[in-house]
Amino acid sequence: MRRRHFSAALPGLILPVLALPARGQGLRELQELLLPSVQPRQQGAQAPQGLAGISDLDANKGLKTALETGALAAVKLLGRQDGFLANPQVHIPLPKAMLDVARLLRSLGMGQQLDDLEVSLNRAAEAAVPMAKNLLVDAVRHITVADAKKILAGGDTSVTEFFADKTRTPLGGTFLPVVHQATSQVGLVKKYDRVTAKAQGLGLYKPEDPTVDHYVTRKALDGLYFMIGEEEKKIRRDPIGTGSAILQKVFGALR
Repeated sequence: MRRRHFSAALPGLILPVLALPARGQGLRELQELLLPSVQPRQQGAQAPQGLAGISDLDANKGLKTALETGALAAVKLLGRQDGFLANPQVHIPLPKAMLDVARLLRSLGMGQQLDDLEVSLNRAAEAAVPMAKNLLVDAVRHITVADAKKILAGGDTSVTEFFADKTRTPLGGTFLPVVHQATSQVGLVKKYDRVTAKAQGLGLYKPEDPTVDHYVTRKALDGLYFMIGEEEKKIRRDPIGTGSAILQKVFGALR
């Protein structure tokens, strides 16, 4: 009897309410009035947004995985013939101070030496990068992250910028002898000294770096961090495409 009584009464309750003028309560407000228990359940059912649902441990792991993935990809792209030379984004030019006098040096018959020198700068970087792979990976694994979520959410290349800030100086010191080995193999030091001695003799050359090894190291690291940053952008755009569960989980939460 009660069920019949309730069913019969319900239309009589709802229809007059829905017949209120447009200036009355909106549809959503009427739903809240008639069914007040629905709204709390809807709010509670919403999924966590962004990195809020990611643990600090997973955020830390995702950060390091992104860096290691980027570093290995950068090494693969740059540590081969023409990796620097044929890539305008990371190509190593003659030192800026030398560019200022290149026209004069060419007029003195040193054009071929300048061209050979520029090729050798890039070849030295290409030869050095594979030797530095273990150094890069080790540096990634030993990074301690106080606030991984903040770093991850900082921008398209925030992870790479954090890595560069923390590792550039120590990595540069370790990278320098690796570069020296490479520059020695391509005879770069002798070529560089021969050209710069001529320029310095004319009073036209003041080097930015103490040695050619320092110059190649600086530019090679610039190229590495740039390419790591490009890989980070790819991960952020398509975390599923990485095939890594942790990258999908962490960077997918940022989308």
